[in-house]
Amino acid sequence: MNRDTLIVLSGGLDSTTMLYEYKERIALALSFDYGSNHNARELSFAAYHCERLGIPHLVIQLDFIKKHFTSSLLSGAADIPEGDYSDANMRSTVVPFRNGIMLSVAAGLAENNKLQYLMLANHAGDHAIYPDCRPEFVDAMDKAVSAGTYNGVRLLTPYTRLTKAEIVSRGASLGIDYAKTWSCYRGAEKHCGKCGTCRERRQAFAEAGVPDPTEYEAD
Repeated sequence: MNRDTLIVLSGGLDSTTMLYEYKERIALALSFDYGSNHNARELSFAAYHCERLGIPHLVIQLDFIKKHFTSSLLSGAADIPEGDYSDANMRSTVVPFRNGIMLSVAAGLAENNKLQYLMLANHAGDHAIYPDCRPEFVDAMDKAVSAGTYNGVRLLTPYTRLTKAEIVSRGASLGIDYAKTWSCYRGAEKHCGKCGTCRERRQAFAEAGVPDPTEYEAD
């Protein structure tokens, strides 16, 4: 298969799984440093997996997001809520239109590099909380990107209707070392084990029946 695809890679569990599953077609992995609490932890793992697979990796700075946007994801570890991964509890972590901003940059890079596809690893667990992860958003963004690029770049989101447990199952079959991925929104040395993303991560491994290699502070 020709390498015709750019992937938006955070270094988290979902996008890392997608990186491995579609490695034969990925020409470029793109990460963003936008000042989140956990950016540094994620980016180090994104770089690790790209180097391991021999996939070029580009990091773009989006400093304006931390300067001008309001979110607990940007304001410090202490502001990240503990508890379930639910709309009421995790809404403070929304970074307004983050995926729209990142996909716009990614679409331009895909066109510039003559790549036909753009991949994003949004999944079903994101839908309730993050508007820019929902099926109606990615469908609309696909149309906009295709209409706005000379080569008609298409947005691929094959995990949109998958649960995180289903993604873990796929990754386990691919032999991914999930200890080298990051989820915790607090961004300390270890996953806190208490915030919504940590709890979602634990649950995904449990539901998938896959041993969780993550070190949690709460253990």
